[in-house]
Amino acid sequence: MMLQKSLQMPSSLWAATATQAITAPALAGDSHADVVIVGAGYTGLVTALHLAEQGVNVCVLDAGEPGWGASGRNGGQVIPGLKFDPDQLVAKYGSDQAEAMLSAAGGAADDVFRLISQYQISCDATQKGWIQPAYSGSSMKAIESRAEQWRRRGVKVELLDRDGVNSRIGSQHYHGGWVDPRAGSVQPLSYARGLAAAAVQHGVRIYGQSRVRAMRREGGKWSLTTSHGPKVSADRVILATNGYTDDLWPGLRQTVIAANSFIIATRPLSHELRQSILPQGEVCSDARRLLLYFKQDAQGRLLLGGRGPFSEPRHDSDWGHLERSLVTLFPQLAGTLIEYRWSGRVALNQGFLPQLHEPAPGLSILLGYNGRGIALSTALGKHLAARVSGLSNHFPFPVTAMRSIPLHGLQRLYLGAGIAYYRLLDALR
Repeated sequence: MMLQKSLQMPSSLWAATATQAITAPALAGDSHADVVIVGAGYTGLVTALHLAEQGVNVCVLDAGEPGWGASGRNGGQVIPGLKFDPDQLVAKYGSDQAEAMLSAAGGAADDVFRLISQYQISCDATQKGWIQPAYSGSSMKAIESRAEQWRRRGVKVELLDRDGVNSRIGSQHYHGGWVDPRAGSVQPLSYARGLAAAAVQHGVRIYGQSRVRAMRREGGKWSLTTSHGPKVSADRVILATNGYTDDLWPGLRQTVIAANSFIIATRPLSHELRQSILPQGEVCSDARRLLLYFKQDAQGRLLLGGRGPFSEPRHDSDWGHLERSLVTLFPQLAGTLIEYRWSGRVALNQGFLPQLHEPAPGLSILLGYNGRGIALSTALGKHLAARVSGLSNHFPFPVTAMRSIPLHGLQRLYLGAGIAYYRLLDALR
């Protein structure tokens, strides 16, 4: 199967600067596969690639195109680890389970860059570290503890005082911070397209514009029906829809909140301005409740992202809070043109950890990266492929039953209220 033409994205920035422009044809007739994967984002593509490496016949179906969802519309930060600190996980899950989770999550960024190197994916990949600065004195204490916990596990972390962090970042708003050298950056749509191309080279069939509207199990096999008619039968099904999860499997949509992450990008900066903001090439996300994350891209734009309105954006003003934060953090950028604005959905869940569900024979569901999807989906897609193929029954995270979020139907209301509340707490700090 050939992938050709350009991918039309809501973000013209990523479509314009991404490499290896591709699209996938719609499923044209009934088909069969050993494994069919719903969703051509990072989870689906990585899992498909590793399954195909093992000789498994794989078909991927997507309502849009490879990377159309948040996999092509994020900030490109490849950050290892989890929302929980190591000692918190040990206290919650016990040493053996926690260390398995930490090993997978801690090595997740390396998994990304290993795949990029193996398949020569052109996606502006750099592995120059992640700075997490403290927005208050209390958050600095938490950062010091976090850094020490990872240091005990062999990570060569670096602690920064106020002067050190502000000179590394180019802002005077932080109390200190730490540097995790495992992290890095990619052009996210290029990474997704590169994964798709690698999967196709291994025989994976990828079909775009092929939304799955129904799935049922009959005679020991699964049958999936697309919205335009053709069906795919398979021995096993993987749902990899994350922030774009719908009602295909009963109750799944209610297990996550699909929150929008908003991003702006300046015009390419002058050499002088580039040297004043993250001159060593790290990515950065701070430790406030409603964090801001930022980096320079390969063209010298400064990208800054954070939470925004729950609904899909309609007006430039929906990114106004980010434009104000940009100048607050970096006064030297006052008057700098914002060239691009976009958003993508992040899947948040109750436990703030990735979730693997196996609610029926031959069905696996993996979702819920809570804002760290590039690294975690890559690492866990590898483990899921081994589990589905029978190569290994091990999975680093517990297999859990689906749990609906209480009052999920009111998520738009209480997420909006929560954002306003946390923004107020951050302002008061």
